[in-house]
Amino acid sequence: MSLDKLVEKAKKLLKSRRVEPLGSGVYNVVGDHGTYIVVQDYDGKVSCNCPGFVKKGKCSHSTAVLILNRSSRKRRTKRSK
Repeated sequence: MSLDKLVEKAKKLLKSRRVEPLGSGVYNVVGDHGTYIVVQDYDGKVSCNCPGFVKKGKCSHSTAVLILNRSSRKRRTKRSK
């Protein structure tokens, strides 16, 4: 899957509110073929238990979490200025 397609799918997951923060860097993501757990560690590295991530090291679920947290971080930074 191309990077553009991956990001497009990730944004679709976020727009349809299929990414649920569970706390402590753990997220429940409802994908097109199942529900997966995405974990983001203290350094920002993500992992997902879906077959695509296990095989390729990237997926739309983990990308959605990265986009979500990048957007949240930008909002927090703007408020603190």
